[in-house]
Amino acid sequence: MRIIDIFEKIKETISYDADRDFYAKVFPDSLEKIDILRIRKMRISDLPAVLGIEQQVYNYPWSEGIFLDCFRASYSCWVCADLDNVVGYCILSIAVGEAHIMNICVDPAEQKQGIGRKMLEHLIELARTGWAETIFLEVRPSNKAAIALYENYGFNELGIRKGYYPSKKGREDAVMLGLEIFR
Repeated sequence: MRIIDIFEKIKETISYDADRDFYAKVFPDSLEKIDILRIRKMRISDLPAVLGIEQQVYNYPWSEGIFLDCFRASYSCWVCADLDNVVGYCILSIAVGEAHIMNICVDPAEQKQGIGRKMLEHLIELARTGWAETIFLEVRPSNKAAIALYENYGFNELGIRKGYYPSKKGREDAVMLGLEIFR
Protein backbone atom coordinates (compact mmCIF):
# COMPACT_ATOMS: atom_id res chain seq x y z
CA MET A 1 0.00 0.00 0.00
CA ARG A 2 1.35 3.42 -0.96
CA ILE A 3 1.93 6.08 1.71
CA ILE A 4 -0.68 8.32 0.03
CA ASP A 5 -3.27 5.50 0.27
CA ILE A 6 -2.53 5.08 3.97
CA PHE A 7 -2.88 8.84 4.48
CA GLU A 8 -6.23 8.87 2.62
CA LYS A 9 -7.57 6.00 4.76
CA ILE A 10 -6.54 7.83 7.95
CA LYS A 11 -8.08 11.09 6.70
CA GLU A 12 -11.31 9.30 5.78
CA THR A 13 -11.51 7.72 9.23
CA ILE A 14 -10.85 10.96 11.08
CA SER A 15 -12.79 13.44 8.97
CA TYR A 16 -16.45 12.65 9.05
CA ASP A 17 -19.55 14.20 10.47
CA ALA A 18 -20.31 12.07 13.53
CA ASP A 19 -23.72 13.67 14.09
CA ARG A 20 -24.76 13.10 10.49
CA ASP A 21 -23.59 9.48 10.57
CA PHE A 22 -25.37 8.89 13.89
CA TYR A 23 -28.67 10.31 12.64
CA ALA A 24 -28.32 8.46 9.33
CA LYS A 25 -28.01 5.14 11.17
CA VAL A 26 -30.41 5.67 14.07
CA PHE A 27 -32.98 8.03 12.51
CA PRO A 28 -32.65 7.52 8.75
CA ASP A 29 -35.88 9.38 8.01
CA SER A 30 -34.63 12.53 9.78
CA LEU A 31 -32.23 13.43 6.95
CA GLU A 32 -32.63 13.94 3.24
CA LYS A 33 -30.84 11.32 1.16
CA ILE A 34 -28.48 13.94 -0.31
CA ASP A 35 -27.39 14.87 3.26
CA ILE A 36 -26.42 11.28 4.05
CA LEU A 37 -24.27 10.89 0.95
CA ARG A 38 -20.52 11.15 1.32
CA ILE A 39 -17.96 11.57 -1.43
CA ARG A 40 -14.76 9.62 -0.82
CA LYS A 41 -11.79 8.33 -2.79
CA MET A 42 -12.62 5.34 -4.95
CA ARG A 43 -10.96 2.09 -3.90
CA ILE A 44 -10.25 -1.00 -5.95
CA SER A 45 -12.80 -2.76 -3.73
CA ASP A 46 -15.46 -0.33 -5.07
CA LEU A 47 -15.00 -1.53 -8.65
CA PRO A 48 -17.74 -4.22 -8.58
CA ALA A 49 -20.33 -1.60 -7.54
CA VAL A 50 -18.93 0.99 -9.96
CA LEU A 51 -18.95 -1.51 -12.85
CA GLY A 52 -22.52 -2.50 -11.96
CA ILE A 53 -23.65 1.13 -12.23
CA GLU A 54 -21.60 1.65 -15.41
CA GLN A 55 -23.26 -1.34 -17.08
CA GLN A 56 -26.75 -0.16 -16.12
CA VAL A 57 -26.25 3.37 -17.42
CA TYR A 58 -24.26 2.94 -20.63
CA ASN A 59 -24.83 0.83 -23.72
CA TYR A 60 -21.05 0.85 -24.20
CA PRO A 61 -19.69 0.76 -20.64
CA TRP A 62 -16.09 1.18 -19.58
CA SER A 63 -14.34 -2.08 -18.75
CA GLU A 64 -12.63 -2.86 -15.47
CA GLY A 65 -9.34 -2.34 -17.31
CA ILE A 66 -10.25 1.27 -18.13
CA PHE A 67 -10.98 1.99 -14.47
CA LEU A 68 -7.70 0.33 -13.46
CA ASP A 69 -5.93 2.52 -16.03
CA CYS A 70 -7.51 5.57 -14.36
CA PHE A 71 -6.01 4.46 -11.04
CA ARG A 72 -2.61 3.83 -12.68
CA ALA A 73 -2.68 7.26 -14.35
CA SER A 74 -3.36 8.82 -10.92
CA TYR A 75 -6.65 10.33 -12.03
CA SER A 76 -8.78 11.61 -9.20
CA CYS A 77 -11.35 8.81 -8.78
CA TRP A 78 -14.26 9.22 -6.36
CA VAL A 79 -17.42 7.47 -5.26
CA CYS A 80 -20.57 8.91 -3.74
CA ALA A 81 -21.94 6.54 -1.11
CA ASP A 82 -24.70 6.41 1.47
CA LEU A 83 -23.18 4.56 4.38
CA ASP A 84 -22.04 1.35 2.60
CA ASN A 85 -23.82 1.62 -0.77
CA VAL A 86 -22.10 3.24 -3.78
CA VAL A 87 -24.68 5.32 -5.66
CA GLY A 88 -22.39 7.15 -8.08
CA TYR A 89 -18.84 7.85 -9.10
CA CYS A 90 -16.78 10.49 -10.85
CA ILE A 91 -13.30 10.74 -12.35
CA LEU A 92 -11.19 13.84 -12.98
CA SER A 93 -7.83 14.31 -14.65
CA ILE A 94 -5.78 17.42 -13.83
CA ALA A 95 -2.64 18.40 -15.73
CA VAL A 96 -0.91 21.57 -16.92
CA GLY A 97 -3.56 24.01 -15.70
CA GLU A 98 -6.46 22.03 -17.16
CA ALA A 99 -8.93 19.59 -15.68
CA HIS A 100 -10.91 17.07 -17.67
CA ILE A 101 -14.03 15.41 -16.29
CA MET A 102 -13.72 11.86 -17.56
CA ASN A 103 -16.94 10.49 -16.10
CA ILE A 104 -19.80 11.33 -13.76
CA CYS A 105 -22.31 8.53 -13.35
CA VAL A 106 -25.24 7.94 -10.98
CA ASP A 107 -27.08 4.68 -10.37
CA PRO A 108 -30.34 4.87 -12.38
CA ALA A 109 -32.38 4.10 -9.21
CA GLU A 110 -30.79 7.13 -7.51
CA GLN A 111 -30.97 9.72 -10.31
CA LYS A 112 -32.78 13.07 -10.05
CA GLN A 113 -31.89 13.52 -6.36
CA GLY A 114 -28.95 15.93 -6.70
CA ILE A 115 -26.20 13.28 -6.64
CA GLY A 116 -24.76 14.29 -10.02
CA ARG A 117 -24.79 17.93 -8.90
CA LYS A 118 -23.02 17.02 -5.65
CA MET A 119 -20.27 15.17 -7.55
CA LEU A 120 -19.91 17.96 -10.13
CA GLU A 121 -19.44 20.52 -7.34
CA HIS A 122 -16.82 18.24 -5.80
CA LEU A 123 -14.92 17.97 -9.10
CA ILE A 124 -15.03 21.74 -9.69
CA GLU A 125 -13.58 22.32 -6.22
CA LEU A 126 -10.88 19.69 -6.82
CA ALA A 127 -9.95 21.37 -10.09
CA ARG A 128 -9.69 24.74 -8.33
CA THR A 129 -7.46 23.36 -5.59
CA GLY A 130 -5.44 21.47 -8.22
CA TRP A 131 -4.51 24.78 -9.89
CA ALA A 132 -6.57 24.17 -13.01
CA GLU A 133 -7.80 27.25 -14.84
CA THR A 134 -10.29 25.45 -17.09
CA ILE A 135 -12.40 22.30 -16.83
CA PHE A 136 -13.36 20.40 -19.97
CA LEU A 137 -15.73 17.53 -20.66
CA GLU A 138 -17.58 15.77 -23.46
CA VAL A 139 -21.23 14.79 -23.31
CA ARG A 140 -23.65 13.12 -25.71
CA PRO A 141 -26.05 15.63 -27.29
CA SER A 142 -28.83 13.18 -26.41
CA ASN A 143 -28.03 13.54 -22.68
CA LYS A 144 -30.18 16.63 -22.15
CA ALA A 145 -30.26 16.33 -18.34
CA ALA A 146 -26.44 16.36 -18.10
CA ILE A 147 -26.15 19.26 -20.54
CA ALA A 148 -28.67 21.27 -18.49
CA LEU A 149 -26.70 20.52 -15.30
CA TYR A 150 -23.40 21.61 -16.85
CA GLU A 151 -24.90 24.78 -18.34
CA ASN A 152 -26.41 25.60 -14.94
CA TYR A 153 -22.85 25.64 -13.55
CA GLY A 154 -21.61 27.93 -16.30
CA PHE A 155 -20.11 25.44 -18.76
CA ASN A 156 -20.13 26.73 -22.33
CA GLU A 157 -20.19 24.80 -25.58
CA LEU A 158 -16.77 24.84 -27.23
CA GLY A 159 -17.47 22.64 -30.23
CA ILE A 160 -18.49 19.22 -31.47
CA ARG A 161 -16.35 16.09 -31.68
CA LYS A 162 -17.72 14.18 -34.66
CA GLY A 163 -18.31 10.45 -34.16
CA TYR A 164 -16.87 10.47 -30.64
CA TYR A 165 -19.17 7.94 -28.95
CA PRO A 166 -20.19 4.47 -30.15
CA SER A 167 -23.94 4.09 -30.64
CA LYS A 168 -26.44 1.58 -31.98
CA LYS A 169 -26.52 3.50 -35.26
CA GLY A 170 -22.75 3.77 -35.67
CA ARG A 171 -21.27 6.79 -33.89
CA GLU A 172 -22.69 9.75 -31.97
CA ASP A 173 -21.08 13.17 -31.76
CA ALA A 174 -19.93 14.68 -28.47
CA VAL A 175 -20.61 18.21 -27.33
CA MET A 176 -17.42 19.69 -25.90
CA LEU A 177 -17.99 21.95 -22.91
CA GLY A 178 -15.63 24.10 -20.89
CA LEU A 179 -15.70 26.16 -17.73
CA GLU A 180 -13.12 28.74 -16.74
CA ILE A 181 -12.51 28.67 -13.02
CA PHE A 182 -10.70 31.30 -11.03
CA ARG A 183 -9.11 30.95 -7.62
